[in-house]
Amino acid sequence: MAADGSHRSFDSAALLFALFFLILLTLHLPLLRLPYFWDEAGYYVPAAHDLLLHGTLIPQSTPSNAHPPLVMVYLALAWKGLGYAPAVTRIAMLAIAAFSLLGVFRLAQRVANTEVAIASAICTALYPVFFAQSSLAHLDLAAAGLTIWGLLAYVEGRNAATAFWFSLAVLTKETAILAPIAVFIWTLASAGLGKKFSQFSQMPEDSPVATSRFPSLIALLVPLLPLSLWYAYHFLRTSFVFGNPEFFRYNVQATMEPMRILLAVFLRLWQVLGYMNLYLLTLPALGAMFLVPLCDRGEERLRIAVPTQLSFLVVILAYVIAMAVVGGAVLARYMLPVLPLVIIVMVSTLHRRVRMWRGVIAIVVLAFVAALFVNPPYGFSIEDNLAYRDYIQMHQHAADFVEAHYPMARVLTAWPGNDELTRPYLGYVTRPMRVVRIENFTIEELTTAKNMRGTFDVALVFSTKYQPVHSWFESWQTWQEWKTRYFGYHRDVPPAAAAQILGGHIVHSEARDGQWASVIEMDRVEEAWADRHVDAHRSCQR
Repeated sequence: MAADGSHRSFDSAALLFALFFLILLTLHLPLLRLPYFWDEAGYYVPAAHDLLLHGTLIPQSTPSNAHPPLVMVYLALAWKGLGYAPAVTRIAMLAIAAFSLLGVFRLAQRVANTEVAIASAICTALYPVFFAQSSLAHLDLAAAGLTIWGLLAYVEGRNAATAFWFSLAVLTKETAILAPIAVFIWTLASAGLGKKFSQFSQMPEDSPVATSRFPSLIALLVPLLPLSLWYAYHFLRTSFVFGNPEFFRYNVQATMEPMRILLAVFLRLWQVLGYMNLYLLTLPALGAMFLVPLCDRGEERLRIAVPTQLSFLVVILAYVIAMAVVGGAVLARYMLPVLPLVIIVMVSTLHRRVRMWRGVIAIVVLAFVAALFVNPPYGFSIEDNLAYRDYIQMHQHAADFVEAHYPMARVLTAWPGNDELTRPYLGYVTRPMRVVRIENFTIEELTTAKNMRGTFDVALVFSTKYQPVHSWFESWQTWQEWKTRYFGYHRDVPPAAAAQILGGHIVHSEARDGQWASVIEMDRVEEAWADRHVDAHRSCQR
């Protein structure tokens, strides 16, 4: 009978996975053939491509960032079996997203009920950051899914599975170690409170959430071993433990200022409580705490066990604090491992206390879908909704123009434009072009480039920061100074001004909702072509 139950459980899980994957695949169909974007093009795809070609876990075509290699191995295997193409990459990542949603569903079903699980999975799938990251070759969504599976195994008291899933998570991204370490500390701290929590918990007193059994603690420490082995291997191959010096400086050394950490904490809290219309879920749920629980057939609807909620809270706080201390870019995708925990708890609270909770969830889902297409009235990372599609398409059009009209030209541009033009396997050009790289498109960088005019023929300039037409915080001078000092903010020079500084004229330009990309031809190129045309005409006359 136990075998039959296990078989049925596996069948239902496989069916749910197939359903999630089919839905995600259908919704992402217009995005599957897009070339690679930003960090995809700058690191993860080149690293996986090196593994495919050379069989090395340490990338050769780009400086190593010391990220564990599991996702790159997965992509190299997918390309080996199905062929190298952006569509293969994106479908492979969608499979990871579907598996992550299955974990969200199973965790919510385990700690709450099936209704909460369905609503939590839908909200997670359509939350703009999760949706946008679902088909991108980044590490964070995969780490999030494996972390959720690790937490599910922990809640269920399956020690071997806990160690297994958390170990895979840390081999996906090193910051995934935060979850098992946070739970380990919480389990130790709550050891003496197990009996006190049991009156709230609706779970067996021997659950690892309510007591600190030795095997559970060991299971939470096991992931340290594969992560340590990876760093040891990385050090032996590169002489660096935590990535190349510039990567370590940007993500660790340059972030250790108290004011920056404080500001980053507020940004991280916003990302897990309000960002991209998430406040439409969290605020009603917090307000619902003042309502009495609903009853079904005379019995009060159950809450998520208090020890479980507290363990979730500990993991969330660990990510908020740690991701405020390290990480040069305060990207919302870094918080994906804890986003489903917030959603599950908030949905469960609404289900327990609000009679029309399904209506609230419907409004939240509609708000999430709207946020996919409508950019917020403040600066944000364009990888957090479908704005990244606009970026890719504009860069694809600009690269096509440069390759068609200036195939032998030297192109001035900034990262990641230089990678897009020099690595054909990224999907922007058919052959490598010659590139002169600058850091960005500020006045200072363009003025410096002007003094190098003889080294480039055309310029591919583009917006590196999203800039809304009417930003809410544009007039808040202090915030502008904080962004510039602590978070690397800069203002890109518009295309017309860039052309004037560089001494050229715009030959191609495209703009979409706060983003733009333009090609500038240096005036001397036009003059040289005119001289060449005159020489050819004189030759014909002779």
